Amino acid sequence: MSLDDVVATLTAPGQTFEMVDEDIRGVRLRTWKNAPANLRQLLELSRLHGDATFLVYEDERTTFEEHFRQVATMAHRLVDRYGVRKGDRVAIVMRNFPEWSVAFWAAAAVGAVVVPLNAWWTAPELVYGLRDSGSKVVFLDGERTERLRDELPGLGLTAAIVVRPEGPVPDGVERYDDVLGEVVADATLPDVELAPEDDSTIFYTSGTTGEPKGALGTHRNICGNLISLAYGATAGALRLGSDPAAAPSDGSQRAYLLSVPFFHATGCHSILVANLASGGKLVIMYKWNAERALELIERERVTTFGGVPTMVWQVLQSPDFGSRDISSVQSVGYGGAPAPPELVRRIEELLPGRVPSNGYGLTETSSVTTMNSGIDYLRKPDSVGRAVPVVDCKVVDPSGEELPLGEVGELWIKGPNVVKGYWNKPEATAAAITDGWLHSGDLARMDDEGFVYIVDRAKDMLIRGGENIYCAEVEAALFEHPAVYDAAVIGIPHQVLGEEVGAVVRLAPGATATQMDLQQHVAERLAAFKVPVQVWFFDEELPRNPAGKVLKRELREQVLGA
Repeated sequence: MSLDDVVATLTAPGQTFEMVDEDIRGVRLRTWKNAPANLRQLLELSRLHGDATFLVYEDERTTFEEHFRQVATMAHRLVDRYGVRKGDRVAIVMRNFPEWSVAFWAAAAVGAVVVPLNAWWTAPELVYGLRDSGSKVVFLDGERTERLRDELPGLGLTAAIVVRPEGPVPDGVERYDDVLGEVVADATLPDVELAPEDDSTIFYTSGTTGEPKGALGTHRNICGNLISLAYGATAGALRLGSDPAAAPSDGSQRAYLLSVPFFHATGCHSILVANLASGGKLVIMYKWNAERALELIERERVTTFGGVPTMVWQVLQSPDFGSRDISSVQSVGYGGAPAPPELVRRIEELLPGRVPSNGYGLTETSSVTTMNSGIDYLRKPDSVGRAVPVVDCKVVDPSGEELPLGEVGELWIKGPNVVKGYWNKPEATAAAITDGWLHSGDLARMDDEGFVYIVDRAKDMLIRGGENIYCAEVEAALFEHPAVYDAAVIGIPHQVLGEEVGAVVRLAPGATATQMDLQQHVAERLAAFKVPVQVWFFDEELPRNPAGKVLKRELREQVLGA
């Protein structure tokens, strides 16, 4: 089927992907008519999957019914024990454990705003997120509890609940198992009315000024993403002429290998929510490792794996690749960072017949904006695809005027996937969203079929293994060192991670500091993935334009030769 035929067929009146126009926050938007109204509704529907396995973690298995009972029990604990009410913020600060899912769905089901914080953050970064969001309750794992041990008493929390502690817990912190207690067999959720435009999540993004911003998402945002994902998969199958509803050939359950954090929009919106809704088995990795991934793919008959392109590369290049049975894999999906066209060719070569897919989105677009899969990805491997039907994209010049097809400018996005704005930051919201159009900060062009090509980043940002790092944030940390007179952060190309952090530093007259000194200094303030792996010391002024802005392209040429 042609691209236009696919859209017309799938969005026709009476079809699953039918669209309707709605006024949302003063903007007329197309929305998915059949999207779930809220996360609570999705959770209740998940019981229909019954005794099918939902979560696999190491040797632990949780069915959909068991998961619902745990969630419903925890939901009552939040309401009855801690007084959590609609609109209160509940934070989650932990690695990917099964309890992450229980905490997320319990909080969402009672109308709380879930605040997933980056588990790699340092204590000061986590304290900022908890204070800025005004979280009432926080779920932590043992490692994060230790990291915040001295800070928790001063945060004004009603409760801090620790998951899987490895030793004694600090005073005032409660054990998850004690809070959950006996799981109620005939559990029902506490009564609460939720509307599509009610607040549901706050996901923090690194700020260009060094201060993270909380993207405030609604139930419509996160539930609509579910339908966008389903649309992309269905459209890709129709383009191939295959059955979009086909189950694995051996009749087994679809299984997804979770290799990215739940605390990212991809891990939460596009993997956790999607698998709960579709009845997919979610195989959770304790820590990313390509050999362990191959082992789990074989053991759990995984049908889909991916993450960021880095992870797919590592699996394909693993010495164990040829010795593992990965015949269950049907598709490979990735996003979150630029994917080289060579990756598509390698998938074709090493996983013939599998359907690769790529996508593009932001925290501020609740994950999916564009999708590229199947024959279209093979046709245009350097594109992130076309916008899903409820989303509009345009490429604009610095004044906001739309540019002709093929010209490069900033990509703007409008649709029911765009978040309300930034939590408690009206000025930042006004700067980022104009009449419903989100300024992506990415430089792009579009072709005559509507395919988007990301050319560069307008924001001063680099992406390391799928993690966004704003250069200004690292520069701000460097400038706090008394020996640093001037500093600029640049991306160092890396075959596996995409980019790593590099820094060019000019020391103050008479001052001394080594690369290790500056690395330790940054590590005390920011997460480990933001620490420069290499520091170049300049004796002269850093190159700047007449406005005083560092010429980073010139810097890269000087230190990297490119």
